[in-house]
Amino acid sequence: MEADWEFEIASDAPVIDAAWTGFVDLKLQPERVTEISELSQLPALRELLLHLNAEGSRLFTSKCDVWNSGEVEAVELGADRDSAGCTLACYVDLLAAEKHAWHTPDSCAAWARRMCVYLAGAALRNCRTDMVIRRAFLSATETGIGVTCYVVGCGSTDVEAAESLSRALRVFSDAVTAVGNPIAHTSSYNERAGE
Repeated sequence: MEADWEFEIASDAPVIDAAWTGFVDLKLQPERVTEISELSQLPALRELLLHLNAEGSRLFTSKCDVWNSGEVEAVELGADRDSAGCTLACYVDLLAAEKHAWHTPDSCAAWARRMCVYLAGAALRNCRTDMVIRRAFLSATETGIGVTCYVVGCGSTDVEAAESLSRALRVFSDAVTAVGNPIAHTSSYNERAGE
């Protein structure tokens, strides 16, 4: 799978807002996942959201969206020209469940780098993930760092694009499990990542 990450933390850049009025706390109330309207467009998003917010997960989600992303460069998704005619994309805003786990952009970048190593090792075409590290409002008075994770899939039809994106979300979910804690990670994973 194609994967990359970047910083977008300038004062005029978009921010992640966990204090927005439509926030659904799936960490405390996973049954409220049915309230997420984007699931009608992309049912595979349900499992990802439940996984990211599960008991014991060191992450939680604050917002997501799904849309047809229009034209993309086939090479950016590891696709040939014939299989990149239709695209479907989503994003999920991620925050660390432990306060101050991502207290600096660099602490968050270490996690994003490990995610990219895992995702790049997945034999999956017609998709990509981009992680954008941003400033975040954790509450009305607390700020921190978070990651907006964009995932896109393509295909020769809308159905194939949705299938590609669904497969990519499953691999992303597996990567979160493999990479683990937003700060610490196991030595076995260190060796695989070359760190």
